[in-house]
Amino acid sequence: MSSLIQNAQRLIIKVGSSLVTNDGRGLDPEAIANWARQIAALRAMGKEVVLVSSGAIAEGRVRLGFETRPTGVHELQACAAVGQMGLAQIYESSFRAHELGTAQILLTHADMADRERYLNARSTLLTLLRFGVVPVINENDTVVTDEIKFGDNDTLGALVANLVEAEALIILTDQRGLYTADPRKNPSAQFVHEARAGDLALEAMAGGAGSSLGSGGMLTKILAAKRAARSGAHTVIAWGREDNVLLRLAQGEAIGTQLHSDRAPLAARKQWMLDHLQTSGQVVLDAGAVGKLRDEGKSLLAIGVCEVRGEFSRGAVVTCVDLAGQAIAQGLCNYGSGDARRIMRKASSEIESILGFVEEPELIHRDNLVLM
Repeated sequence: MSSLIQNAQRLIIKVGSSLVTNDGRGLDPEAIANWARQIAALRAMGKEVVLVSSGAIAEGRVRLGFETRPTGVHELQACAAVGQMGLAQIYESSFRAHELGTAQILLTHADMADRERYLNARSTLLTLLRFGVVPVINENDTVVTDEIKFGDNDTLGALVANLVEAEALIILTDQRGLYTADPRKNPSAQFVHEARAGDLALEAMAGGAGSSLGSGGMLTKILAAKRAARSGAHTVIAWGREDNVLLRLAQGEAIGTQLHSDRAPLAARKQWMLDHLQTSGQVVLDAGAVGKLRDEGKSLLAIGVCEVRGEFSRGAVVTCVDLAGQAIAQGLCNYGSGDARRIMRKASSEIESILGFVEEPELIHRDNLVLM
């Protein structure tokens, strides 16, 4: 088995909090310098690298004197603001030692959900890569709240992989990779060397908490791999303190858990629709409409909608769910929530008489719809 990273030209590398901050004791200059050295070598091999780094809150916690991670939103935001200064500084100096420039980019879910901001972020990242700069990305924890955040940087790494159409996502963590069960509790747990990203069995294996320093765990990494696979990116989950882990992966050595994507990449616009972690609303579909979408690839008509949930404007991304609440698809709705409620369960031929106008005969056209 060879590494999935060997032939990849554009890489997203995500580093977890416990690695960056020496298990919460403050930023670890030696570890960060080591990754900078390896990434500089990857750049010399012709590979483009985007670094997604946790650690701002953990570092800010140390600087502000918190003994444990605070739970209050404003305290967490203060920790992020203070810690991000140190994080950016140490990355800049570490990469500058190898004559590489860095750029700090702080993202929120709103940046990814808004089409114009999404495209601007993509253009900026691709331009930085063209200039040979290493972008260092983190969530903008100083302004987000629980309701509007990515939740963890594993998810952010996957979204960035989709954003720039990277071939691979490397998640460096404080664990060797994925086991069939928690090896701390089950001595017979087997290490998973290779699997298909999106295999539901992986999610059962990965259930459970990770480090207390970050907000993720092994499950978030498995779900991130599943998300990244939608754009064709492979994922490797590996121990960040493994000797020369990045270089060995790039040279073809199989390290950690390798999760391969076996699906054709989605079109960029549909990928953007699917990468909405929160949508403006939901439309509940009857069984007939679900079948038309799933089995026949049809557009969604208003007659197949049983209920409209939430408040949204025309052109918003909404989630289509079945009667059991299972998410089926996401897409751009041709009607706002108020008009959608008026025409649901009605034939397309009745829309004009009900509303006095017709935007489109479909509630969501199949070109603006992506199955989940």
